[in-house]
Amino acid sequence: MVSIEPAGAPAEKAEGLKAVVEKGKQFAAMIEEHHGLSITDPVVREKFFSMCMTLDATMKGVGRTLPEEICVHKAEDGKIVPEQFFY
Repeated sequence: MVSIEPAGAPAEKAEGLKAVVEKGKQFAAMIEEHHGLSITDPVVREKFFSMCMTLDATMKGVGRTLPEEICVHKAEDGKIVPEQFFY
């Protein structure tokens, strides 16, 4: 499992399930208040699927944000192998 964020992100790349789970926990810890989340229907092509996601949250030390991103995932043997986020 590999999770890739754009250059300059707090955690640009996490490799291995343990590291990806920890990356998610670190991101969740940065959220002061969650206001909403929207995700589009996925676009699927062979082993890949992608969707757009918008998170409405108040981030610690930053304030309320409404970032939009495109999430691209590849599935093999019923598991997400790489995931990459563009924003």
